[in-house]
Amino acid sequence: MKLYIKNMVCNRCIMMVQHEIEKLGLTIKNIILGEVTFEKELSIEEKKTLETSLISLGFEVIDDRKSRNIEKIKNVIIDLVHHHDNENTNKLSDILKTELHHDYNYLSNLFSEEEGTTIEKYFIAQKIEKVKELLEYDELSLSEIAFQLNYSSVAYLSNQFKKVTGLTPSYFKQLKVKKRKPLDKV
Repeated sequence: MKLYIKNMVCNRCIMMVQHEIEKLGLTIKNIILGEVTFEKELSIEEKKTLETSLISLGFEVIDDRKSRNIEKIKNVIIDLVHHHDNENTNKLSDILKTELHHDYNYLSNLFSEEEGTTIEKYFIAQKIEKVKELLEYDELSLSEIAFQLNYSSVAYLSNQFKKVTGLTPSYFKQLKVKKRKPLDKV
């Protein structure tokens, strides 16, 4: 049995969900971003108990197909941006098509209709959050950050950063109070 879970966007989320499931005495076959596969079918009571427990932690079980696809799109993008530095040079549309086994136009229309933004804008927002994180760590130059996130140039990264945040990367770096967002709120 598979359950799809909204807001499970990082390895820490996976650990929290796994801990909660194990606390309830349920056996997991596999767990990845946004998705848990159980060894056996859950009873209605087990599923309700799990849902209640996950809601208290800020997660939500997704039942309908559209919401599952949107959550999968988000998880693929988050994983791509935040966990695979400069590893993939394929087009986002090709990656999503391969990962979700749907035509990109269908995925794009579904995402826009349900989320009120495009997949591309969501992808850019995630990349900008990653740039903010790397700027705060202050370990990489802007050119290294641009390379790591597959930007064609520092100028392109800077222009996109300013367009999204209203600030230049160097000004953002100087701010005392940073304006980063949790990944599930981007």
